[in-house]
Order: sequence, then C-alpha cells, then structure tokens
Amino acid sequence: MPKAVTPTARQGEKDLPSLLYLVKRTELVVRARLDEALKPSGVTALQYTALTVLHRHDGLTAAQLARSSFVTAQSMADMVRTLEACGYVVRRANPTNRRELLIGLTELGRQLLADHEEPVRELERRMTDGLAPTETAQLRNALTHAWRQLS
Repeated sequence: MPKAVTPTARQGEKDLPSLLYLVKRTELVVRARLDEALKPSGVTALQYTALTVLHRHDGLTAAQLARSSFVTAQSMADMVRTLEACGYVVRRANPTNRRELLIGLTELGRQLLADHEEPVRELERRMTDGLAPTETAQLRNALTHAWRQLS
C-alpha cells in the first residue's frame, strides 16, 4: 500500500506532516467516532457539541452558542429548531432584553448527555491510550494554547 501524502511542517522536516494537517485529521476521526457513538440517539456530533456547551453555560443566545459550538449563526438557528423539536432545548425571553431569546437545556437534554457520558469518555480514553496522565495534560494545555493563539 502506498504511503499517504501529507502536507509538510517545515523545510527540513519534509517527512513530518504539518501540525495543521494532524489537527484536522484528528478532528475528522473524532467527529466520525462521535457520530458513531451518538447514532442510536439520532443526535449528530455537532448537535451534541451544542448540548455540551449549554450544559456548561445554560441560557446562551443563538449567536453565543454558535460561536462556542463551531458553527455559523444560520446553522445554529436550524440546529436549535431541531433540538427544540426533539425536546432537548427550550428558548425563552431574556429577562434583561425581551428581544433576545436564551437557549436552555431541558431535562431530556440533560438525560441525553448523561446517557452518552461514558461512551464519549471512552472515546477520549481511546484517543489518549498510551499517554501518561502528564502527557494527556500537556496535550490538553498545548491544544488550548494553540486555540488561544489563533482566536
């Protein structure tokens, strides 16, 4: 089988794939595995991500939720309608700004997250299998640093 061709990191490191390539490749496989784990629920990885954001920060506007969930505002509007129709989220008027709707997680949404907590943790454990706890912490810190540098 021929060796896969990947973008290179730097001149002189021509045999090493670039970090950008490695991050994207990892993101794609994580999303595919997450979609597999969530398939029985009918929820996609992107919908699950939005629900986890609401679990940490309940009562966000659609724009805030879109930014934190890595989707466009239009995609989030469609996603919120779908999640609301499934009973996972509710929209309510912001008490400090009546023109603004806040999105909140329902008990059914919380239960969906609880039902998938272990399979998602197992996916993360599988991803970091073979790394020492300190290496996992370093990976988390490095990815957080990279995100902050580009945000």
